[in-house]
Amino acid sequence: MSEKKQGIWSNPLLSSKISSPNVKPPEMLFGYLIGPFGALMAFGIFTSQLQNYLTNVLKLDLGFLTGLQLFSTILIVAANLVVGQLIERTKTLAGKARPWILLSALTLSVSSVLMFSVPFENQTARMVWIAIAYNLYYAVGFSIYNTANSTLVPVSTRNSGQRATLASFTNIASLGVMGVGSMIFPALVSMVLKEDQNLWFVAMLAVAIFTALTILLQFQFTRERVTEESGSATAETKASSISIGDQLKAAAGEKMWWLVILFYVGFQWTGAMKNGSMTFFCQWVLDNSFFVDLGIMENLGDAWGASQSLLAILGAIPMALAATVVVPLANKFGKRQTAFVGMVVGVIGGIIAGLGGSNIVPVAIGVALKCLGSAPACYLILAMLADVIDHIEFTSNIRTDGLTMSVYSALMVAGTPICNAIFSGILGASGYNQNANVALNTLGQSAVAQSAISISYIWVEAVGYAICALLIFLWTVEKNLPEEQAAIAARKKAR
Repeated sequence: MSEKKQGIWSNPLLSSKISSPNVKPPEMLFGYLIGPFGALMAFGIFTSQLQNYLTNVLKLDLGFLTGLQLFSTILIVAANLVVGQLIERTKTLAGKARPWILLSALTLSVSSVLMFSVPFENQTARMVWIAIAYNLYYAVGFSIYNTANSTLVPVSTRNSGQRATLASFTNIASLGVMGVGSMIFPALVSMVLKEDQNLWFVAMLAVAIFTALTILLQFQFTRERVTEESGSATAETKASSISIGDQLKAAAGEKMWWLVILFYVGFQWTGAMKNGSMTFFCQWVLDNSFFVDLGIMENLGDAWGASQSLLAILGAIPMALAATVVVPLANKFGKRQTAFVGMVVGVIGGIIAGLGGSNIVPVAIGVALKCLGSAPACYLILAMLADVIDHIEFTSNIRTDGLTMSVYSALMVAGTPICNAIFSGILGASGYNQNANVALNTLGQSAVAQSAISISYIWVEAVGYAICALLIFLWTVEKNLPEEQAAIAARKKAR
């Protein structure tokens, strides 16, 4: 490594403020909570409201949206794999993931606002603009940030307990932005933004500025202790890069890797289907006269936002409470058992919500129970992946951070466009009317469209949780992990 590169990363403005060998509160708070919260805020809003914006504000053709989102998935997956390997080959005093975190302060913030600055009235021109802007965000900006951010947990420390805590903080941030996207922003949309594209732009510009500032904060308050073990952050040592082929062979040959990846696909993608259809469920399935009768809202056209906020709040409360007990439970009973019980609880909640029909009370109870059950998987998934990475290192002597976290990031970000594309197709096939008046509530769409929306919002995730429960029951990597980590440490000392 050249002296010039050392000088850049030794600059006080770019050097890490974390010097402790152990993870301490400032690192948890700024590096793994506030930083990711700001960085992922636009993603949380997009997950909840982007489909609504593209469908009901820009009035884009549903067939175009289905094709765009499916095609974009190819670019997203490819981009995440490329970024993962670029991270794996990055060797600086700042580490291998943190330089990309810094770059994303620009790429993520800029790309997050482009879809809301459409300068055309012509629909064809709009579709071209949206296609470019959509992929700049998901395939470039978000791929860079999320792959780097996901890599930080495995390389932050080998202490399994501290790693679980960092993973929990990161996922609390992810859940927080989903809360903003599903609790606060829908009310803002239904009562203020409505179909005014200029107001949407102003709101998202403010989010983009917040994103850039918090990512810079995250960069300063993180450290890659595992990366430092190999000497990749020193000028004297140049550790050889492991090829993607070797990483793939090591990972794909380990069944525990496949189990946790498939678990994550089922968990994340069914959740993406739920999030993408939530606004439509609140607009066209729930009986929103509940809020009008109480005098909270004046008309049904505004009441759907209150319904979505209520469901989101009742889902967020149990998850927030679970944040205090998930890691202690996982430390006592193991991540596997804790996540398994959670999935079972989630299935029960899904059944209650599904049987509730258009009645907001049983639906809200079921959603709250389902969200409580999802908490262990949300908070522990990164720690589970990190455990698998250590297990693979023990069995093959190869670190697969780059491959595993690029796959994780690709699956996370691809879930939204794939599920939104499927949902767009479902809406089109069910005869969804884009010009229907939301003030008519359940009378505005056909029974077929309402049923399709209900299945997308409730039943898809409930079935997914049942499958995930089986997958995580078979995941046993924790059993010998302490001994395996000790053997890895002994190998390094012997070199």
